[in-house]
Amino acid sequence: MTEKNTAPAIDPGRPTENLRVTSIRRRPAIRIQVNGRSIEATPGETVLAALTAAGFKVLKKSNVRGEARGPFCGMGVCYECLVTINGVPKQRSCMTEVEDNMEIQTYEPPPD
Repeated sequence: MTEKNTAPAIDPGRPTENLRVTSIRRRPAIRIQVNGRSIEATPGETVLAALTAAGFKVLKKSNVRGEARGPFCGMGVCYECLVTINGVPKQRSCMTEVEDNMEIQTYEPPPD
């Protein structure tokens, strides 16, 4: 019988250097247009993450009562985060990655 390749045992009482996050390298920021306003976004993040970081809380209004609506599930199921992206309406902002110079329209004015 041969031995399987196994990782060395880790003592749960002692942190090891190879498990520590020492730094996070971010890619250079990109710019996106939201309701005509330029905001900074990080490549790889979702449109919703960029909107949230920029202070947007309300993305649309309900069809029934006109109440303010914002993101709910963050995983593409609830459709509360719909925005217009590059002229295409009803796009899920939580499922769409930002792209440089992307144009986004929410259904509310930008935050102050």
